[in-house]
Amino acid sequence: MVRITTTYEGGLRCRAVHGPSGTTLVTDAPVDNHGKGESFSPTDLVATALGACMMTIMGIVAERHSIDLRGMKVETTKVMTATPPRRIASLRTTITVPLPADHPQRALLEQAALSCPVHGSLHPDVEAPIEFVWKG
Repeated sequence: MVRITTTYEGGLRCRAVHGPSGTTLVTDAPVDNHGKGESFSPTDLVATALGACMMTIMGIVAERHSIDLRGMKVETTKVMTATPPRRIASLRTTITVPLPADHPQRALLEQAALSCPVHGSLHPDVEAPIEFVWKG
């Protein structure tokens, strides 16, 4: 169990503290939703969590098999719905893996990414296609 304590600071800004580490994270409402957009919005954090989660699970599997994934990158494009209710419509993600396309553990690494808990927690109405780009 992890406890995160979030305080509303006003002006559509929140400050969250990660209990175990004390690390602080600030969110702002996006410009298109009455905010200043000076930091990640809460829905930006969902997109961030998706990419970081997939890379983390891939990293766990890679370490078990002595595969070096340093330099791997994820780009997630978040699109919000155009009509109410406001929600995330899609999270399109591209994972660039610094290994050749014919790597013997390719299927294992791709399956690891697709098994990330954040991806599995997304509502079925959120489009969440994943593209893998192998560059090695």
